[in-house]
Amino acid sequence: MTAQFPHPVLVGDVGGTNARFARVETPGAPLEASVQLHTHDHACARDGVVAAIAAMRGRPAAGVSAGGASAGLPAPRSMIVCGAGPLVEGRIQLTNAGWVLDQQALLDELGLEECLLLNDFEAQALSLPALPPEALHRITPDLAPGEGTRVILGPGTGLGVAGLIASGGQFTPVASEGGHVDFGPVTDEDYRLWPLIERVDGRVTAECLLSGPGLLRIYRAQCAVAGRDPRYSETPPLVEAAVGGSDPLARDTVRLFLAILARFAGDVALTFGARGGVYLSGGILPRIQSLIDPAAFGAIFADKAPVDGFMRRIAAVLVMEPKGVLLGMAALAAAPERYRLDWKGRLARR
Repeated sequence: MTAQFPHPVLVGDVGGTNARFARVETPGAPLEASVQLHTHDHACARDGVVAAIAAMRGRPAAGVSAGGASAGLPAPRSMIVCGAGPLVEGRIQLTNAGWVLDQQALLDELGLEECLLLNDFEAQALSLPALPPEALHRITPDLAPGEGTRVILGPGTGLGVAGLIASGGQFTPVASEGGHVDFGPVTDEDYRLWPLIERVDGRVTAECLLSGPGLLRIYRAQCAVAGRDPRYSETPPLVEAAVGGSDPLARDTVRLFLAILARFAGDVALTFGARGGVYLSGGILPRIQSLIDPAAFGAIFADKAPVDGFMRRIAAVLVMEPKGVLLGMAALAAAPERYRLDWKGRLARR
C-alpha cells in the first residue's frame, strides 16, 4: 500500500494553544488560504477543522483568524494533520488541550479520500528536509549540520522531541514523548531552585521546565530564592521584560531557561547520536533569540564528558519559520515515496 494524497490537500498543525491549517492545491504548489485558530476556542477537533475549512472558503467562523481565504474553493480530497500528543491506534488526545484527533472519524465526517495523522514532533522531524535556508538560524555559527540522524525539539505549550533518519534516499521519522523524562539538577544554582520548582503530577520533567508554563515555574522559584513576590503570571509579559531589559530577574530567568535547554538538547543529541544536527523549534525561542549567547549555549550543550569531543561536532540550529511543519506535510503529500512510514498501518483511506 502506498499513499497517493489526492489534491487539494488540507495540512494541519494542532498544538495546545494554536492550530494552523493551509491548503495545497497541486503537488509542489505553495501553501494557500492559511488559517490560524486558538485551540481552546473550539470544543473538539472536528469543530476546529470545519471552522478552518469554512474560513478558507471565505466564510470565517467565530474565533477564526483567516488571511487570504478565497471563496468557492473546492473541498479538500485528503488531509495530513499532526497533533501535540501521543498517537495511539489512529487517535491523538492532545496533552494540553481537550481535542481528540481521530483519523477515521475525520476521514468519514469530512468526506476525504485519504487521511494521515502524525504526532506533532514526528511531523516536525519530517519537515526538516523541506525547510529553506532562510528559515534556519545557526546557534553554533561555526558548525554546519552534517550527515546523519537529525533531531528536533521545541518548547511551546509543551515540549516535543523527535528524530529523523535518512537512509537509501528516504526519510524515516522517530516519534517520542521525550519531553516527559525526569530532569534533575546539576549546578549549584539548580540545587537551590529544584526544591522550589512546582511539580507536575508529582514530577519535575524536562517539559515541566522547558515550556511556556515551565518558564513561569523557573521564574517563581527564582522569586522565592530572592525573597520577592512574582510580578508576572503569564509568559508573554515575562518574555517582553526579559528581552527589553526592564527586569533583571526576568532576564536572568530566560538565561537559566536557555541553559537548561542547552543541557537537555545535548542529552537528546547523545540519545539519538545526532550527527545531522539538533534543531530547536517552538513558539518561545524565536521571541528570545536575541538573548541566546552562542558561546554559552554551545559550551553547556557540549559539556558531556567523556564524550564532549563528539558533542563539539554537532550543530545546533534554530527553526524560525512558524509554518515549517505545514511546509513539511505539503512536501510529504507531494512525494510520499520519499518517506518511509508504515502506510498500511498508518493511512486511513476511503
